[in-house]
Amino acid sequence: MDASPSLLSLMSFSQDGWGARFIEGVAVTLQVSLAAYALSLVFGLLGASAKLSPFRALRWIADAYTTLVRALPELLLLLLVFFSGADAIKFLLSFLGDDYADVEVDPFAAAVIALGFIGGAYMTEVMRGAILSIPIGQIEAAKACGMSPLLRVRRIILPQMLRFALPGMSNLWLNATKDSSLISVLGSFQDILFMGYRAASTTKHYSFFYSMTALFFLAVTLASMAIIRLIEARVNRGYK
Repeated sequence: MDASPSLLSLMSFSQDGWGARFIEGVAVTLQVSLAAYALSLVFGLLGASAKLSPFRALRWIADAYTTLVRALPELLLLLLVFFSGADAIKFLLSFLGDDYADVEVDPFAAAVIALGFIGGAYMTEVMRGAILSIPIGQIEAAKACGMSPLLRVRRIILPQMLRFALPGMSNLWLNATKDSSLISVLGSFQDILFMGYRAASTTKHYSFFYSMTALFFLAVTLASMAIIRLIEARVNRGYK
C-alpha cells in the first residue's frame, strides 16, 4: 500500500487528523510573536533613547542591557526571565498581603515579557542606528524654526527613523516568529513546534511532522515578507 495517502490523511481536519491542531499552533505562535514584538519596540525605543541620552547613567544602563542580552543564549535568557520574573512578581505581591502570596503569574504574559525583553536589546541597536542616520542639519533646522522637542520627534525623527530602521525591524520580526518556538520548552504553550513534537511522538512519523512544522514556519515567513514589502513600498514612497 502506498504510504503517502495515509501520511497526508494525518494532516486532515478530521477528529484523527492534526491539521486543525497545527492551525491552532500557528495562531498561538502569531499571538506570542506579535505581543513580544510590540513589547520589544517599547524596550527598543527606550533603550535607544537612553543610549543617545546626555546622561551617563542612562547610557551605562542601556549598554549593560544590550551587552548582557546579546552575550547570553536566548534560551537561557528566556528561562531566567520567565522563572525569575514570575518569582519577582510573586515576591512583590507578597508585600500587599497574604491574599496575594499564592497568585499565579500567567504563562503567556511571562513568556511575552521574556521574549520582548530579549528582542528589545536588538531593537535598541536598530533604532539607535536609524536615529543616527538622520541628517543632523534637519534636526538643527527644526530647532531653528522653533519646533518643540515633541514636534521634532513626531515630524522629523520618527518618520525618517522608520524608513532607516525598517530593514532591521523586518529581520527582527522574522526572528520573533522563529524565537517564539522557544516557549515550547516551557510546557505551557501549544505553538507550532509543540504541535509538531506531539504529532511526531504520537504517530512516530518524525520526518513527516517535523517537515510539516518547517513548512508552517516557512508559510508564516513568506506571508510576513509579502506584508513587509508592502510596508516598505509605503514608507519609501517618494524616495529612489
